[in-house]
Order: sequence, then structure tokens, then C-alpha cells
Amino acid sequence: MTTTRAAGDTGGPQGAAALLARTRTAVDPRLRETVDSLPGQLRRIARYHFGWERADGTATQAHAGKAIRPALVLAAAHALGGDPGEAEHAAAAVELAHNFTLLHDDVIDEDPTRRNRPTAWTVFGIPDAVIAGDAMCALALRVLAEDPHPAAQPASARLAACVIELCAGQQTDCAFENRAPQDVTIAECLTMAEAKTGALLGCACAIGALYAGAAPEEVEAMDAFGREAGLAFQLIDDLIGIWGDPAHTGKPAGADLAAHKKSLPVVAAMASGSPAAAELAELYRAPAMDAATVRLAADAVERAGGRDWAQSQAADRMARAVDHLSRAVPDLAAADDLLALAEFVTRRTR
Repeated sequence: MTTTRAAGDTGGPQGAAALLARTRTAVDPRLRETVDSLPGQLRRIARYHFGWERADGTATQAHAGKAIRPALVLAAAHALGGDPGEAEHAAAAVELAHNFTLLHDDVIDEDPTRRNRPTAWTVFGIPDAVIAGDAMCALALRVLAEDPHPAAQPASARLAACVIELCAGQQTDCAFENRAPQDVTIAECLTMAEAKTGALLGCACAIGALYAGAAPEEVEAMDAFGREAGLAFQLIDDLIGIWGDPAHTGKPAGADLAAHKKSLPVVAAMASGSPAAAELAELYRAPAMDAATVRLAADAVERAGGRDWAQSQAADRMARAVDHLSRAVPDLAAADDLLALAEFVTRRTR
């Protein structure tokens, strides 16, 4: 796969969209081959989750996700002078690890839909969805174990460590559910978000650097770039979880509020000490929220400054990300694909 831009490609969101499309074209065949190695029902669940099949097993062309993480692997390898084609197995491994977390997250959060389709656990049941996620995590590590590239071993160790960090972040997020929202601090929430989201984006960038033969300090700078970009991604994702368009998100309006999630905008709003924060805390005490209550909660988050804070933080995190990137790639022109992805992350609305 080449990440060289076509003539007339100006980068930014359009450049990112083209890169993501190229990534799917390059990585999807490896994903399909790997997933098809699963036995029986596990293969069926995984193929359904990726959007390749309907629940009855017939083929479909549903959207299989944005492919941001595998794109980061390939773009990082390219930025540091490597051949992205040599990192395609690693990109597939990162995407498998990401989808392992999605299968489990949907169960934990009891989300009924993903990508405008019923989630796997609602179709196949919780036990089968969880086990399929477990198998997908094992597949990710197997892909790297079978890759003859010299970077595969350190990449495998890095991905395994990242999965442990992801699990720790998920556990912390679940522990938040037993605490009042005003008792969860912004610092705690940011640390949790870095583990749940930033870690895998950082890992993707670091693995791309490893496959390019980068020096250790460059690998760490790329990891730091991805982590900061991941926090920006999570901040935007949390905003979408409150104000996103259901036609685009595939989830009901204000789904995160209805689920009483302690997302970053909510925690920031609670920390404001404003009358709107008190209103929000009272709404969160209710055992359930109907559509009207969700709208009131969203309005309270905005009036308490949660929306503005999250948008400002996302911009700040991306500035930090670019600073880290410049340590690994002093000539940022060589990292235009990574910068396009970063801009896509912070400007997306779904």
C-alpha cells in the first residue's frame, strides 16, 4: 500500500477520507482471511460484527468502521521512511484488538446498536459475543506472532501491554458507575480516557514506527502523539455521545446521558460548581431518563460549560500531539497523512 497523495489532494478531512479508504482496501483482505480462520459460530459472530454478513449469514456491505487505527499504523510507518505495505499485518492486528474492545464495550454498556445495526450481543447473546471478542484479541496477537518482519516481536509485546492498559481503563470506567458524577474528578476521567482510547492510538503509531525501523526515542514520540490524539478523539466522541445525530451515530440522541455515563463533558460540567451543574447532578440521580429529560441534561451540560471545555481540550490535546510528532518527524511535510488523520479526528461530527 502506498500513502503518497494523488495530484490535487490537499489533505485535511478529504485527505483523511482517502487515506481511510485506501487503508480499508489494503487491510480488509487480511482481516477477512484472519477472521475466517475462526471456528464455526465465532467466525459467524465476527463477520457479523465487522458488517460483512447479516445475522442469517448472508453477505452484506455494511460499514465496517472508520479504520482510523490501522490507518495510523500505515501512516506512521510512511512518515518515518518505512514501507507501509510491510506493516499491513500489524495494521490488521491493531484493528482486531480494537474490535475486541468494541464487542466487550457493547456488552458492558448494553448498547443496542452499532453502525446502525443491532450489536452482536443482542443478536447472538452475551456469552457468545464476549467469547468472540476474546477470540479476536487472540487473533490480533497471532497475526503478529506469525509475521516474519523483525518488528513483529516488539510490536506484539507492545500490543499485549496496550490491551492490559485498555482493560485497566475499562475497569476504572466501570468503577465510576458506582460513584456520584460530581465525585469523579476531571484528572481521573482524563487518565481513564487515555487508557481506554489514547493507549491504542498511541500503540498504533508506535507499531508503525517499529515497522519503519525507527529509533526508540522516535517510537516513544509517536506513541505520545497517538495518545494525545486519542484523548482529542475521546473528547470529540464524548461530545458526539451527547449531541450527535442519530442518523450518523447509529445510536439514540443523547445516548451517553441516558446511560448516565460520566463522560468528559459531563464531569467537567459537574466540576463547574454552577447552578447548571447542580441541575445536572439532580437529573443524574434519576434512575432513568426519557427523551425530554435527556434534552434537559444536554442543556445543563452546555450551560455549565462542559461542551466548551471539551472542545477547547480537544484542540489543546491536538496541539500537544503535533508537538510530539515534530520530535519524531522534524519535517512535518513527511507526516501529512498523520496530520490529516489528526484533523479528521478533531473535526468529525459522527
